[in-house]
Amino acid sequence: MGLRFTLAKAAGAVSTWGLRHVAHRPAANLPGKIALKVDPVLLDELRGKCAEGSVVTVGTNGKTSTNNLLADAFEAAGRTIICNRTGANLAAGIASALLQQPAAQWGVFECDELWLAHVLPRLRSNYVLLLNLFRDQLDRCGEIDRIQTSIAGALAASPDTVLIYNADDPLCARIADTVDNRSIPFGLAESMDLAQNTVADAQMCQKCDGMIQYRYRQYGQLGDYFCERCDFARPELAYAGRDISLGAGGVTMEVCGPAACERVRTPQPTPYAAYNLVAAYALCRETGIPTAAFQRAVEAFDPRNGRLQRYRLGGRDVLLNLAKNPTGFNQNLKIVEADRGPKMVAFFINDQVADGRDISWIWDIDFEELADRPDTVVFAGGSRAHDLAVRLKYAGIEAPVVDSIDDAFVRLGALTAADVMPADAAVYAIANYTALPPVHDALNAMEAAEALRPAASAEAPAGATAAVPAAPAGATATVPAAPADPAGPAPSVGDGDSSSAEPPVVIAHMLPDLLNLYGDGGNVRILEQRLRWRGIPVEVRRVGHGETVELSEVDLVFMGGGPDREQKLASEQLLAMRDDLAAYVEADGPLLAICGGYQILGRQWLWGDELVPGLGIIDMETRRPGTSADRLIDNMVLESPLATHPVVGYENHAGRTYLGPGVEGFGRVVSSCGRGNNDDDRVEGARYKNVVGTYSHGPALSKNPEVADWMLARALDRRARRTGQAAPKLVPLDDAVELAANEVMVRRLAK
Repeated sequence: MGLRFTLAKAAGAVSTWGLRHVAHRPAANLPGKIALKVDPVLLDELRGKCAEGSVVTVGTNGKTSTNNLLADAFEAAGRTIICNRTGANLAAGIASALLQQPAAQWGVFECDELWLAHVLPRLRSNYVLLLNLFRDQLDRCGEIDRIQTSIAGALAASPDTVLIYNADDPLCARIADTVDNRSIPFGLAESMDLAQNTVADAQMCQKCDGMIQYRYRQYGQLGDYFCERCDFARPELAYAGRDISLGAGGVTMEVCGPAACERVRTPQPTPYAAYNLVAAYALCRETGIPTAAFQRAVEAFDPRNGRLQRYRLGGRDVLLNLAKNPTGFNQNLKIVEADRGPKMVAFFINDQVADGRDISWIWDIDFEELADRPDTVVFAGGSRAHDLAVRLKYAGIEAPVVDSIDDAFVRLGALTAADVMPADAAVYAIANYTALPPVHDALNAMEAAEALRPAASAEAPAGATAAVPAAPAGATATVPAAPADPAGPAPSVGDGDSSSAEPPVVIAHMLPDLLNLYGDGGNVRILEQRLRWRGIPVEVRRVGHGETVELSEVDLVFMGGGPDREQKLASEQLLAMRDDLAAYVEADGPLLAICGGYQILGRQWLWGDELVPGLGIIDMETRRPGTSADRLIDNMVLESPLATHPVVGYENHAGRTYLGPGVEGFGRVVSSCGRGNNDDDRVEGARYKNVVGTYSHGPALSKNPEVADWMLARALDRRARRTGQAAPKLVPLDDAVELAANEVMVRRLAK
C-alpha cells in the first residue's frame, strides 16, 4: 500500500466526517470521489476488505431494491457485508462504502450499467447479477447496444466473474452470448398473462435482421422469445420460476434450480418483483445462502427508501414508488389500475442530469390506461410538470400542475371537502430519480406528524388533516374535471359521426416497430387527437416491418428515428418504396420525419460510422466529422416560419446534416444551447414542398401546436384533392396546456 492509497483513505475519512457532522449531509458519493482523485486505483486496494469476495447487481430497473434484499439475505445467513445501500452506484459511491465500512466477508454492491466497466475490473467480483436492460437516459447512456457493449467489456476484463443474468431479456441474453465468462440464466418458465404495453425496447433479433417472436411475453421485451430466421432464442433456464401466483398479497412461486425446487414468496405484488425474487434467489443459492435465511430476509424486507413504500396518512392508504423510464412507469400504472376504488395519482418528473435531460420517453408510457376512470384525479409535478400535463392531456386526462406532494394533498383535501372525492381515497405518488427524494421526505414528515397526534384523531376523515398540509386561509384548490373538448363545440364539418359520409384523414405511421427511439409515436398521437377534437374522422395505418401501404390513399406520412440496427433495416424497406415516396412528396403530400427518418430523406446518411445511400427526396446529406460519441445533445429553441411562437424541442444526434442549395431549414436555433443540423450554420431541419424534417424531438409537436396544425392543414388539402371533397377549415383549439409547456422551456433556455 503506497502513499497515494494512504492519502486517499485520509481524504475519504476527513470528507466523510465533515459531511456528516458539519454539513449534516449524506456522505455517499463525495468521499469516494475525492479519494479516487487522489488514488485512481483505490478500488484495487480496497477489494481486499471483502475477504470472501463480492457480488455486483446491475441493470436498468430494480438495482437498489434487489441489491438491498441481497444484503439483508447475506446478513440473515450470518455473513458480514459492505454495501452501498443508499443507491450511490457509481465508482465513487462504491469507493465510499468500502472506505467507510469495516472489513467484512462479502461486498454486496449495486453498480450503474455504464460504470461497471470502471468498477468490475478492479473489484474482480465473484458474481455479476444482470437484471434487465431497458431504454433509459438516452442523452447520457445512448442506445442500448452501447450499454451491452460496455457490460460485455467489463466482464471480459474480469474473466473469472460469473454472470447470473435474466435470460427472459433478449438484451441480457445477447451479452451472455458474447462473453467467455461462465453464465447462469434465470427467468420465468410460464406466462403471468399480463396485458401488453404499446412499446417494447427490443423487437429486432439480437443476432440477425429478423424480428423477435414470443411464445409468451411478460412485459417490455421480457418473455420466452425466439427468432424464426436464426438460432437466437431464450436459453434453457438454470433457475426457473414456475407455478406463479401474482395477487394483492404478493408473488409466490416455485423456483427450480440445479439442485432442487423450492417455494419462495415476496409480499410485493408486482410482476417485476417476480423477476427480482428469482434473481435474488439464484444468486443466494450460488453463494451458499440457505433458502430459509433468504426467505426471512424477503419477508422482513422494508427498505423505507421510497421504493414501493406504503403510508397511512389521514385515513388514506398512500403508496410511493420510483419510475424512471417507460417500462417502469407502465408497471406502476398496472398497480394503480388494479385499484378500482377512488384515488389520487400524482406524477413527478424532473430532468436533472441524473434523470436525463431528454424526457421524450414519457410519450411511450400508456397513460391512456387511467383515462375515463371514475373517481380518479391526476396531478402533474416536478420540473417538467407542464410537459407531463401535455402528455396526459393527449391521453384524455386533465392533470393540473402542482408544486409538490404537499400541494397535491391540499387539493385532494379541497375535493374531499367539496364531496367530489371520498375521505378515504387512496393516494399514489410516482416519481423519477431526483423527483423521488423530496416527495419521500414530505411523506415521511407527514407520517411523523401524524404519529405525534392522539390516536383518536389519527383517522380524521374529512378534508386535509393535520397530518397533511392544510390549505392557506382563503385559498381554493383546482378541482380536476373530465377533460373538456379543447375545441369547444364541435365544428359543423366532420363531426366524427359514424353515419357521416366524410372520409377519414389517413395517416401512415411508417415502421413504428423499428423507428420509435425518442417517443416519436407521440407525434402521430398528437396529430390524430387534434383531428378528433375537431370532429374530423382520422385513420392511422401503422405500417410495420414487412408490411406495405398504398400511398395514393394516404394524406400524411410520419417517419421517426431508431437505433442503428433498426434504422438500417427500416431504410432498406423505405428504399424499396423510394419511387412511391418520391411521387407522394412531389404531389405535395405532407411528410413529417424525425431524426433518423429525417436523415434517410437525403442523398446519404450515417449507419454507425458508414455512409449509406438515402432516399434522395431532399437535396441534403448527413456526414460525421468525429466519432459516434461526438453528439449534439441539448434542448433548443427555434424560430420557424411555420409558427408564430418559438418552436421548442430536444436534439440528440451524431450525424451532421448539410442542406443543398435552395433547401430551406425548418427553423433557426435562437437559444444559447442546441446546434441544429450541424456545428456551423445554426439551421435546424429542412423543408421541401410539404415535407418537414427535423432533429427536434420530445416529441416535435408536443409543445408546438402550430406546427402540428400546419401539417394537418396540408393533410386536409391532400384529402380534398384525393377525394374531391372540400377541405374544412381547422377551427382553433384551446392550446393553453401546450403553450404553457412551451413558455416554461423558452424562459428556462433564455437564462
